Amino acid sequence: MDSTTEDRGGLAQDLSILRDSLHVILLRDLRAVERQIAAYPDDASLWKTAPGISNSGGTLVLHIAGNLRHFIATVLAGGKYVRDRDAEFSARGMTRADLAAEIRAAISELDDAIPRIDSAQLAKVYPTPVRERRIRTADFLVHLAVHLGYHLGQLDYHRRLLTENPQAVDTLSPGELLETPG
Repeated sequence: MDSTTEDRGGLAQDLSILRDSLHVILLRDLRAVERQIAAYPDDASLWKTAPGISNSGGTLVLHIAGNLRHFIATVLAGGKYVRDRDAEFSARGMTRADLAAEIRAAISELDDAIPRIDSAQLAKVYPTPVRERRIRTADFLVHLAVHLGYHLGQLDYHRRLLTENPQAVDTLSPGELLETPG
């Protein structure tokens, strides 16, 4: 085996580990979104906004689910979800149960899709331009995980500020990460 073959094998292993880590983190954070939804005292509070805050909690939830379902489950894994980004930002009045169902759909689709993304896909350029830029798939998946974390933090603050419920919901639990033997 020459060094080029060894390097590819090492890269494939590294990308496989990255994929598996992103799988665990994305699902952990989506479950945290579901806990955030459940912590709102009623359906209406998810749709409140305050001065200087353009997105309600419900809007954040719809955007989180739609973004991941589109970019990972559909574009990378050939899923059937059709994104309506405008609706993510304009829909109002959905119930907590409706929003939780959107998150559960995202969890299910990502849980199916991510293991099917192979190392070769991760090393290639993402199949569609992102804001007119060509980005390596692995980099874009890391971006999507960070993007989810950003909006999860916004959702947590939205709930705490607008419902006056300071209750923590174990948002970024390291206990949900896979334990490594040794």
